[in-house]
Amino acid sequence: MTSGLNFLIAARRCEIDELDQLARTSELVGVIGRLVHALQRERGMSNIFLATRGSRFAEQRGPQIAECLALEQAVRAGFDQLETDSHGGAGAGNGARLFSRIAFVLPGLDALPALRKRVDALALKPAQAVAAFAKLVSGLLSVVFEAADGANDPEISRLLVAMFNFMQGKEFAGQERAFGAAALALGSSDDAQRLHWLHLIESQERCFQVFTEFSGDAVLALWRDSQPDALLAELERMRRRGATSGPTDAALSQAWFDCCTRRIDAMKTVEDRLAADLRALCERKTAQARSELQDYQRLLDTLVPQVGALFFDDADAQAAAPAQFGRHLERSVLDMVHEQSHRLQAMSDELETVRASLNERKIVERAKGLLMAHRRLSEEEAHKMLRQTAMNQNRRLVDVAESMLAMADYLPMPERTPTR
Repeated sequence: MTSGLNFLIAARRCEIDELDQLARTSELVGVIGRLVHALQRERGMSNIFLATRGSRFAEQRGPQIAECLALEQAVRAGFDQLETDSHGGAGAGNGARLFSRIAFVLPGLDALPALRKRVDALALKPAQAVAAFAKLVSGLLSVVFEAADGANDPEISRLLVAMFNFMQGKEFAGQERAFGAAALALGSSDDAQRLHWLHLIESQERCFQVFTEFSGDAVLALWRDSQPDALLAELERMRRRGATSGPTDAALSQAWFDCCTRRIDAMKTVEDRLAADLRALCERKTAQARSELQDYQRLLDTLVPQVGALFFDDADAQAAAPAQFGRHLERSVLDMVHEQSHRLQAMSDELETVRASLNERKIVERAKGLLMAHRRLSEEEAHKMLRQTAMNQNRRLVDVAESMLAMADYLPMPERTPTR
């Protein structure tokens, strides 16, 4: 007959399998971060290359593209490993959504060579190149988001939430670098461009705020050290020149790119630390679970032979020992069951808190999609409308988004383009 201890062992083995899967997914997140960083640099170089009609960054783009290609192969290998694991039943809890995100990203990676050829031929405007790279990076970051959303361990989930928001903020910083470099290289900007610039600044601040809420003291200290006052003052000075004034100075373009690059490269050290902490946490959690599994197994191996030994004892010993042994086994198993139950409940409660941040993002994204469909707005315009409504009503952004979604059934259906 299978005992309760057998099921505790089975439960711990399931937990170890989940932790192993989380470790592989977390490793993939780290590789995605390195690819995103390389693509951000390529985007910035390509933007200036296009804005200056090929006179700048022509030589630097080649080595940067080679770095991107090497990291792309590592990311593809990580995707393949996840797909292979899924055949053995080791898929993540949110495997369907995670794999759907990967399915969206792969065609973007496949299309990169054609995009690079168009950049080489100066067949794109800087804004078009920024949008193309941003779409691919957004897809890669959505994989990170699903990894965070699917984590079942609250400590790992907390780190993944911090990492996702940091990577998202860093992406907005990368978009700002590319956008500002092109605007300054062209030597002029208009009201629409300056509003977009401000939107990128605000988006960074929002992401970094969430990152700070989910990070530990050591990472936050590293984050503060990576952003010295002198660097931020230089960045702010050039922002004012480019984002809030009239005609800009083309000579600032290189200085702007270098300043932003120093800042983003410093962010990479924080991102690397988050990835290292994530790997270490997964290893520690797995080692702890394996150790407890061995304790359970030793207890089972010790107690079961005692039952068999009682068979040849005299009648009086048989009458006393099974009762004593039974009480000991029952107490041991019940203690472990209670301990496991309390631990899982505590994990569930903390996980609920951690996922609240991810759920808020989902609600805001759904509300933006609703506005984009019914008002025919861009993603940026939809976000601005939500943000402005929240400010006017003195409400949280997520509360405004929830109210909008609650009224979705009462909105008119979007007009369809007639077909011939």
